[in-house]
Amino acid sequence: MSQLALPIGLADHAVFASFLAAGNEAVVAHLESLAQRRVGTGAWLSGGRASGKSHLLQAVCAAAGDSAAYLPADMLVPAGPRAIEGFAARSILCIDDIDRLAGRADWERALFNLYNDVDARGGQLVVTASGSLRETAFGLADLASRLSRLPAFALQALAEDDRMAALRLRASHRGLDLPEETARYLLTRTRRDMASLYGVLDRLDREALRAQRRLTVPFVRSVLDEGR
Repeated sequence: MSQLALPIGLADHAVFASFLAAGNEAVVAHLESLAQRRVGTGAWLSGGRASGKSHLLQAVCAAAGDSAAYLPADMLVPAGPRAIEGFAARSILCIDDIDRLAGRADWERALFNLYNDVDARGGQLVVTASGSLRETAFGLADLASRLSRLPAFALQALAEDDRMAALRLRASHRGLDLPEETARYLLTRTRRDMASLYGVLDRLDREALRAQRRLTVPFVRSVLDEGR
């Protein structure tokens, strides 16, 4: 079965090296084993917004290379269930926000068939959702039964100090020097969820490159003031 072409690309930053595993060491170790040694039985990752679910799924695919595929639900839904036909041939299949497909009979049947095909080929299925399988409203009992075989991990939110470390790690991965003083300033002057912090860092990266400036507190303050 041929695959439908989906405009899906992996974010450059979404690799294991740029993910701060604090509190989530077990899930990161499990996923690295899947990606590098094909050891394990897939995974169900749950967590709220900006918990790192998408980052980790893409990191698995980046580490596994062409033998893996990343399928986000926001692109799957408009394409319809046929969009996942043919992907069972991949050794690792990562479906982001699978809970968005729950309660849709056509999608649930397609996912059931996909799971069986992946399993028969000895592949791995890694999925994310906002909550646990028990909290996800699948109507097809056989699909829920299959997915219950996946090891479940609930991603832990980063502690305050870890947020600063995560921000500096992301900056370092992008080739930016983010001093501790500047990182601390950002945590007190912007929204504190990681998605917002990373968004601000992206903006600072662009502005620092344009102005040929370092990420000092005065420079960062001027950039943030301009955006108000």
